[in-house]
Formats: sequence, structure tokens, C-alpha cells
Amino acid sequence: MPARKLTAHAVEKPWGRPTLGDDFARFENGAPIGEIWFDQPASAELLVKYLFTSERLSIQVHPDDAAAQAAGYPRGKDEAWYILDAAPDSTIALGPLQRLSAEELRSAAFDGSIVDLLDWRPVRPGDFIYSPAGTIHAIGAGLTLIEVQQNLDLTYRLYDYGRPRELHLEDGAAVSTLAPFVPPPAPARPGLLAAGPKFVVERLSGTERVVETETTALLIPVTGTGTVDGETFGPAECWSLTGRSTVTVPQGSTALLAYPDAASR
Repeated sequence: MPARKLTAHAVEKPWGRPTLGDDFARFENGAPIGEIWFDQPASAELLVKYLFTSERLSIQVHPDDAAAQAAGYPRGKDEAWYILDAAPDSTIALGPLQRLSAEELRSAAFDGSIVDLLDWRPVRPGDFIYSPAGTIHAIGAGLTLIEVQQNLDLTYRLYDYGRPRELHLEDGAAVSTLAPFVPPPAPARPGLLAAGPKFVVERLSGTERVVETETTALLIPVTGTGTVDGETFGPAECWSLTGRSTVTVPQGSTALLAYPDAASR
């Protein structure tokens, strides 16, 4: 099946931005845009979003496969972020600074002190972070990023800076990793950003690649242009690849390729 360009939708968020940058100017409408997401079938294993932040997002956690399936969902939720642009002081919170008990986590989330207990790590353009299910996390202000995630609409919100949204302290504490965050080992192969456990992300540049998949791979252009099955792609897009596709990313251009890890299926 030929590669298919997915339809994009801009979503307003109070923490979004009215100005998104040259690559995303066609989505600007004067309102604060926080997300650009893409139409995919409900059965899709992976989803892609672009995020644009002017404020810190909520502190949250996602369940793993076992916890999600116990709650009636098909899978848990690992996610990953590729930083496109970052203000000088931009950070992402990943796990607590020190091991917490479940009661300490609930108490800190209730009174807001959880903000100071998390490990807020500086990020810059080109950084890649894989966040396994169970990781307490929050995306900071001043960021433009690509988010690759398992397709699960289930988030346990622990703290939301006084915004009037529901919190999930009991459920969130039950699925949280309470020890400090330890990133997965970096893959040894150049260009391989993540090698599981739930999905693979590759960075392509200056290459022609034949992609063969039994499921669906997602091609996310980052800089410059390229072609997939003879069609031109560029930034602010996402393409769905099923079966066999030929991807050409010229020198000076960059794209990400994401697909489910066969070992996790």
C-alpha cells in the first residue's frame, strides 16, 4: 500500500502558543495552539503529536500494559519526545529526585510540593527522551517537540497548577515508578534513537531506506524535504507507511521513523 499523508488538526490549549514558527505557520489562527495531531484509525498502535508549550503541562503518569489491561484498555503507554526547539531555560520533569513512598507521592501531589520533588532536566533542540509507562513526568514551558506514543487515551493527572481539571491521585500513585528515573540504555547503532521496549524510533538523514512492516510505521519529517514512494514530504507532516515503502531523505534533511517493536506485540 502506498504511503499516506495523514490529515493534521490543530488543537487549542490554554498552555499553547499563538505563534508556532515558520514550519507551522499555516496552522496559526491567533489562538493558543498547543497540539497538532493526525487522523488515524482507532486500532493504530502508535500516535504522533506536535506540542507547543508556553506553560508547564500537568504532572502525570501513564499505566503499563498490565495496569491498563486490568482497567479494560488494550495496552499501556510509553512515549518519547524529540525536541525541535527550546527556550534557554526549558526543562522536562522525569521521575522524583529521591525515592518516594506512595503516600509521600499522594501527599505531595495534593499540596503541590510535588513540583519541587521532581527531577527537572534541561533540554535543547535535538534531544530525544524515551519515557516508559510509570514514569512521573511533565513537559515544561518554551518547548516545541514531537511526541511519539502508544495509542492509549488514559492519563492519570497528579498535579495541574490549580487548573480546574480532575486529578487521579490514587490511580496515579498505584502505577507510578517511585524511584528516580533511569533512562533506557542508548542504542549502539548510529541513528537509532529508541530500540523498544514498546516502539522503535530512528533518525534518518542522507539515506534511502526501504521500509517493510507488518503493522504501520510513521514517518515524521523534521527538517528539509524528502520523498516517500515518490511523494514529497516536509516538516509539520506525518505519513503512514504500511507494507513496503521507499523513503529518501537527502543530506541536510532529517526525518524520524517510528514503528512498534515486534518483541512487544
